[in-house]
Amino acid sequence: MAASMDDMKKLMKKRDEIESEIKALHEVLDSQKGIGMNEPLIDSEGYPRADIDVYTVRHARHKVICLQNDYKDIMKEIEEGLYKIHAEARQKQAESSTEETPSPTSEDALSRLSPFLVIDKVDEGSPAHTCGLCVQDKILKFGSVMSHNFQNLQNIAAVVQHSKDKPLSVRILRNEKEFNVTLTPKAWSGRGLLG
Repeated sequence: MAASMDDMKKLMKKRDEIESEIKALHEVLDSQKGIGMNEPLIDSEGYPRADIDVYTVRHARHKVICLQNDYKDIMKEIEEGLYKIHAEARQKQAESSTEETPSPTSEDALSRLSPFLVIDKVDEGSPAHTCGLCVQDKILKFGSVMSHNFQNLQNIAAVVQHSKDKPLSVRILRNEKEFNVTLTPKAWSGRGLLG
């Protein structure tokens, strides 16, 4: 498991490097009259635009697309690695507990969920806002992440990335009452996939 955690740290470092590189390339695109990823590179008469460095823009766009693919791959690896680490931890925990202890049903496990995160901000119009999450809601379960396997926000980020544009089950505690909400992480007008 120690080796797996080392692997995870290397993957997360690589992911951070890719994010920095993508950010730098977007800055290059912004420096070219804010051209971005989709603006045309030719003028209305079909000639290459004279107000930008077309080669630089093409090169930066190509590199961003390649890096975005690398980013998706590495996020998938991180998520799979986290699942593997959590599965190993659960297996070791099960092996170390005595055989006389009855295994809890999933309902028992749900009834003993503990909050591990508190929502401190929800942007209006975001996926989190749309699904009904509120400031001060306590997260009991976020996809496969619960208090017993939550280590840091990277766990949440991995689940969010893997669940992009797919419904995700979230269990919350609000005013001492538990609720299930369905959150679909997706791109919106603000930052991130949740808001």
